[in-house]
Amino acid sequence: MESVPYFGHTLSRWTVGTSTFLVLPELGARLLNWNVTLPDGTIRDVIYWPELSSLDDVARVRGGNPILFPFNARTFHQGAIHQWKDPEGRVRPMPMHGIARQGRFKVSHRHELGFTAVLEPDEAAREAYPFAYEFAVTYRFSPTRLTCELSLENHDRRPIPWSAGHHFYFTVPWEEGLTRGDYGIRIPANRSVRQDSSGQLTPGPAFAAEEPMDRPELIDAIHLGLRQSTVVFGPRSASGEVRVQLGTEPAPPPDAAVVTWSGAPDAPYFCVEPWMGPPNAAEHGVGLHWVQPRQTGTFSVAVEIA
Repeated sequence: MESVPYFGHTLSRWTVGTSTFLVLPELGARLLNWNVTLPDGTIRDVIYWPELSSLDDVARVRGGNPILFPFNARTFHQGAIHQWKDPEGRVRPMPMHGIARQGRFKVSHRHELGFTAVLEPDEAAREAYPFAYEFAVTYRFSPTRLTCELSLENHDRRPIPWSAGHHFYFTVPWEEGLTRGDYGIRIPANRSVRQDSSGQLTPGPAFAAEEPMDRPELIDAIHLGLRQSTVVFGPRSASGEVRVQLGTEPAPPPDAAVVTWSGAPDAPYFCVEPWMGPPNAAEHGVGLHWVQPRQTGTFSVAVEIA
């Protein structure tokens, strides 16, 4: 592991085989970039990171892997956005994607193949999520694979709710001369939903077993009822597929979700986001998980290139 100065901060760089992983552990436990050196010497970016002029608003940068905790995307209370009602009945603020992506973390363990970073909640985070807990992010790196485990350890006397996730920005397309439409994605889901303007889930479009990645209906689609744990995407006529796996079992829990999104049809990235459940879980209950006192909840994902 090496240290790299970056806009007044220090990146951590892991080189494992032909893969290089760049991480900013102290700011959001943010994985910035994963790139691979190919046999011909060229570099393939697996995880996209844009050119920046500063890190003044790193939480909003469209790149890397923002950690979504304790809830993903938009929360609502009775139609009012960025609010949620805690188990005691108090309505509290909750930023878009939660409190971790803009949060400060302390590295508790660092080694040649990864690290663990622990969230240090500030006053705003404690107001939004008023529990005694330890939230940790653990990355492990290998030549063709990364795993990331989110863990929530309950130090409170009451159960703690959460429904966390990841926001991976994948470089698409990555083959020269191809477009997003030359790539296909296979999501083994039974149905899709969308989130309406009041935070409720509404029926989404139907998808085939494999869809071209430029299909507009994939944007903001929440895929549910996953029959298998792995989503696969890549160019139809070339190698190098990406596999995103939720958990370690053949199939994830029934309320687990995969979200597909991109900022524009010509954006150099496409997001495939494994979540514990759909957005606004604290209100509608779908995909909401509880960690009992003195217990630890975990959510693990893996990303692998073929």
